[in-house]
Amino acid sequence: MIYSMTGFASVAAELETGSLTLELRSVNHRYLDLQLRMPDELRTQEPALREAIAAQMSRGKVECRINLATRQSLQEPARLNPAMMQQLALWSAQVREVLSEARELSVADVLHWNGVLESPALSAETLQTTLRSLLQQALQDFAAARQREGEKLKAFLLERVTQIESLRVAVAPRVPAAIAAYEAKLRSRLFEALGSEDDERVRQEITLYASKIDVDEELSRLHTHLGEVRRVLDKGGAVGKRLDFLMQELHREANTLGSKSVDAEVSRSAMEIKILIEQMREQVQNIE
Repeated sequence: MIYSMTGFASVAAELETGSLTLELRSVNHRYLDLQLRMPDELRTQEPALREAIAAQMSRGKVECRINLATRQSLQEPARLNPAMMQQLALWSAQVREVLSEARELSVADVLHWNGVLESPALSAETLQTTLRSLLQQALQDFAAARQREGEKLKAFLLERVTQIESLRVAVAPRVPAAIAAYEAKLRSRLFEALGSEDDERVRQEITLYASKIDVDEELSRLHTHLGEVRRVLDKGGAVGKRLDFLMQELHREANTLGSKSVDAEVSRSAMEIKILIEQMREQVQNIE
C-alpha cells in the first residue's frame, strides 16, 4: 500500500462524568515530528501514545490532540489543595528574601496557579483503559484515511508516468529524421558552393552532428527510471524518499533531452516531460 502523510481521524467515548475525544491529524514532513496535546491527568500515557503512533508512521508532522470534557451538570465544586498553597507561600517568602521589591501573591494569583484548585477526577484506570481503546480506533481510521489518499496519489503518478512514456516514444524517431534533414541541407549547400558533393566531408559533419544530438541514452534512462517508479509504487510501503530521488533523476534526463534538441517537436516534448515530472515531484512530497 502507498500511504500519504496527510490524514485525519477523530474518535470519542462517553464516560460517566463526561466525554473523552482523541484527534489525529498529519501533514507532510521530512521526518517524524509528533506533537501531543492532552490534559495533565493523562500525561503518564504520553510515552505509550508516542510509541503507538511512531509504530504506524515513519514520516510526517503529526498532531495528537486529546480533550477531556466534564458534563456541567455533574461537576462538583472544586476544592483547595492545602499542600499546594503551603508550597506557594514558602516559595513566595523565599523569593522576597532575595528580591525585597517582589510583590506578594494575591488571592487571584494563588487560585490561578496550576494544582491549587482540585476537581473530582475520574478513576485513572478508567481513563487509561478508555484512552487506549480510543487510540487503537483512531489509528485504524487514521491509517485508512492515509491509505485512501495514498491510492489517489499512486493513480496520479501512474497516469503521469504513462504520459511521459508516450512522449518519450514519440521523440525516438525524431532524431533520425533530424539527421536526414541536416544531411540533405548540408549536401545542398556543398553543391551550391563547390559544384559537387564531398562525401567524406559530409560523413564527417553528419557523424559530428549525430553525436551532438543523439538522445538515445537519455531516452533509455528515462524508460528505466519510469519503470522503477512503477516498480516502487507497486511495492508500496514507505517509498516517498525513493520516489523523490527518482524524480530528480527523471528531471536530469529531461533537461539533457531538451538541451540536445534541434527539433521543435523534441523541444516541446522535453518541456512537456519536465512539466509532468514537476507535477509528480509536488505530489511525491506527500507520500510517506
